[in-house]
Amino acid sequence: MDFSFTEAQQDLSALAREILADRATNERLREVERGPDRFDRSLWTELAKADVLSAALPEAVGGGGFGLLEQCGVLVELGRAVAPVPYLASIVLGASTLARFGSAEQRAWAERAGRGEVVLTAALAEEGNPDPLRPACRAERAGDGWVLSGSKTGVPAGPVADLVLVPATTPDGPGVFLVEPARIAVERQRVVDSDSEAWLDLDGAELSADALLGGADVLDWLHTRATVGLCAAQLGVAERALELTAGYAREREQFGRAIGSFQAVAQRLADAFVDVEAIRLTLWQAAWRAAEGLPCAEEVATAKFWAAEGGHRVAHTAVHVHGGVGIDMDHHVHRYFVAAKRNEFSLGGASAQLGRLGALLAESA
Repeated sequence: MDFSFTEAQQDLSALAREILADRATNERLREVERGPDRFDRSLWTELAKADVLSAALPEAVGGGGFGLLEQCGVLVELGRAVAPVPYLASIVLGASTLARFGSAEQRAWAERAGRGEVVLTAALAEEGNPDPLRPACRAERAGDGWVLSGSKTGVPAGPVADLVLVPATTPDGPGVFLVEPARIAVERQRVVDSDSEAWLDLDGAELSADALLGGADVLDWLHTRATVGLCAAQLGVAERALELTAGYAREREQFGRAIGSFQAVAQRLADAFVDVEAIRLTLWQAAWRAAEGLPCAEEVATAKFWAAEGGHRVAHTAVHVHGGVGIDMDHHVHRYFVAAKRNEFSLGGASAQLGRLGALLAESA
C-alpha cells in the first residue's frame, strides 16, 4: 500500500507554506498580537485569494473537492508558522460541516467562508463538562422553534465569528444548531497564546425550526474533526519547535563546544524527535480513517493523547534547551510553547484521552 501524499496534497501544503513564509513573519505576528483577537485578516484574505481556504471544501460549495487529509496538511503548515488565522474553526469545522449536512441556504455560509468573507466556528466546550458529545446546554421546543439555555466556553474565533455551530441536548438527543452571535451574549476570553476565544451565554436565545442542522451524527462529525485538526496543528507546532531547537543547539556554544554535543542535550532532542514522529504517525492514521468514514474513535483518542503528551514534552524541551531566551516573550520560540500548551488541553489533555480510550476498550470488550 502506498502511504505517500498525492501531488495535489503536497502542492496545497507547499502553497500554504509559501504564503505563510512571506506573511507570517515575526514582525507581523508581533503587530497582530497587539490587537484584541490575534487574527491577521490580511493573511486570511491572502489565503482565500490563493484558494487555500476553499480547496479542501466540496465542489458543491465552490471548493476544490478535497477533504480532511488536505485540511490537515494546511493545519500542519499553520502550526509550523503559529499563524493567527481561524482555519480550524471556520473551514475544518464550520464550512465543512455545513457543506456536508446543511440545506442549500445553509451551504451558502460555507461557500462564503471558503471565500474568506465570513468566519464560522463551533462551540464544543462547556465548563465542567468533560464530554463534548453529551452537551449540558439544552434546547427546548417553543412553538415552531427552539429556545436555548446554558453556556459555552473557549469557543475558538468566537469574538470574530459570524455564525456559530452550537451543540445542545434536545428532548430527542443531541442536536447542533446554527446561531448568529447577535442572538446571544458573547464575551471575549483571553487564552494562553494571546489569542481570544469566547464565552457564550445562550439563555433565552430563540431560534427558528430550520436552525437545527442535525443530531448526534453531526456532533460526532464535529468532535472528530475538531480533535484531528488540533492534532494536525500540534504536529506543525512540535515539528517546527524541534527544528528551531536543534538549530540553536548546533550554534550555541558553552565550554568551547556546541551544546548539542553534550549527551544530556542530545538525548533530550532525540526524545523530542520520537515524540514528533509519534504525533505524526497517530495523526495521519486517525485522519485517514476519519476521511474514509471508518470507525476511528480509538485512533482519534490515541492521536490526541500523543499530541498532548508528546507536544508537552517537545514544548518544554524547546524552552529548556534555549535557556533564558526560551522564556522571553519577545523570542519567537515562546509562541511555540504557548501554542503547544493550548493544543495540549483543548478538547481534553492526555489523561482525558486515556480515560476515553479506557471507556472505548471496555465497551468493545
